[in-house]
Amino acid sequence: MNSFQYSLPIYIDDINNRHQAYPDRLVSLLSQNLDFHSENGRYSSHNLHSFPAKFPPQLPRKFITGLTEPGDVVLDPMVGSGTTVLEALLAGDRGIGFDIDPLALMISVVKITPMIFEEVIRIGNLILKQARLTTHEKRHDLNQVLENRWDIRTKQFVEYWFTHETQLELLALITEIEKIDNLKIRAFFKLVFSAIIITKSGGVSSALDLAHTRPHKAKFIVDRYGEPINDSNLIGNPQNLSDSEVLTKTLRSPIVEFEKRFKNNVKDLLITAPSRIQPCITFGDAQSLPLKNSSVDLIVTSPPYVANAIDYMRAHKFSLVWMGYPIETLGQTRRTYIGGDFVTDIKYEKLPEKVAEVVADITTQDKKKGQVLHRYFSEMTRTLREMYRVLKPGKAAIIVVGSSIMRGRDTETHSCLESIGRTIGFDVPMIGVRKLDRDRRMMPAGAKLNLNSQIQQRIHEEYVIGFYKPEF
Repeated sequence: MNSFQYSLPIYIDDINNRHQAYPDRLVSLLSQNLDFHSENGRYSSHNLHSFPAKFPPQLPRKFITGLTEPGDVVLDPMVGSGTTVLEALLAGDRGIGFDIDPLALMISVVKITPMIFEEVIRIGNLILKQARLTTHEKRHDLNQVLENRWDIRTKQFVEYWFTHETQLELLALITEIEKIDNLKIRAFFKLVFSAIIITKSGGVSSALDLAHTRPHKAKFIVDRYGEPINDSNLIGNPQNLSDSEVLTKTLRSPIVEFEKRFKNNVKDLLITAPSRIQPCITFGDAQSLPLKNSSVDLIVTSPPYVANAIDYMRAHKFSLVWMGYPIETLGQTRRTYIGGDFVTDIKYEKLPEKVAEVVADITTQDKKKGQVLHRYFSEMTRTLREMYRVLKPGKAAIIVVGSSIMRGRDTETHSCLESIGRTIGFDVPMIGVRKLDRDRRMMPAGAKLNLNSQIQQRIHEEYVIGFYKPEF
């Protein structure tokens, strides 16, 4: 079954409300239920790869359906897993997305790329056949490649998080994938490869959980047959630990998991594009967009949380190191993410009075955290300024944000961004609220609220801010 055999629900009320003035339509949409807990978000190619804190596809679809006409330009300047751009494509709009995270770009591009089903099946079966042959008959060659594949720091990372047998199978798979001439199909299989590493259960690495971006290594690992794995990097032994301390993980064969994921993902391939309007997703910084003034009809995006509350690179590097990215390079990239905790050589913006007061309150308790928060609001000031520049007059930007707790103080992210937006020139007719389904949103904590946990305090609801650029 391909993507377009799914029946996508259309929000009829949103379409019928188009006789209203644009600002009234915006308020009407923001006033509706934005939780979408009971709706299925696994249609089309949305489910090709896990991604922390991605919003449900029904959210961008609601605003795309209610605020655009076919052929309009829909932008996500922090594209993440590509949900907004894919929904724009399905609606017949032209989706545009930018990001600086290499795995986010790969996920997003694959999700919007039509492919030939039969060719993908043929190549996938060939990868599996050759990888199995190599691991059985050319183990010596694989070991030699492993010795020279990475620099010292990257090699240390790989050896800490992946057992030797797992490394051999992963190397056999990625070697075959890198041989694929068709770049689109190669990217699809790289995504399948990544999806067996970065999963809610930690995948084939020694991590217990990678989808939530806070990986912890299992203290006791057994192989697929239930036999303990002798790994000097593992901590302790179950006989020396209390029951509550034993964190056990059963490792699976990467080749077996690759086959499962490949057969699952191929069902959700984008076979044909529903629109002649080609979407565009590419590398780009939300603080400096390569777009013309007043060229966008709608923006729907979700910026990162402040202070790396959700640390994308901490998980993404587990698969990116297998695709040629050194650990050092990935660390440098992480420092440039909006919401990062690196505060050297940062350009700080003058903030509105309300926002400056929040930053000052936290700075009095913790200078470093105050600088981190000032950096975040400075970067979001530049981002909102760019959104205002590229948005057409009389159009809207929908920004989905969550607040954080820093030193016991709410950062009031939504109201601070509202103040920044108004200073830039936006109207903010309404801010909607959505309760999170924490398991489906893949947040870094359990479903039950624990008031003693700072990370749980941070992330239990989100705010959907409607920024409106007035007509002149």
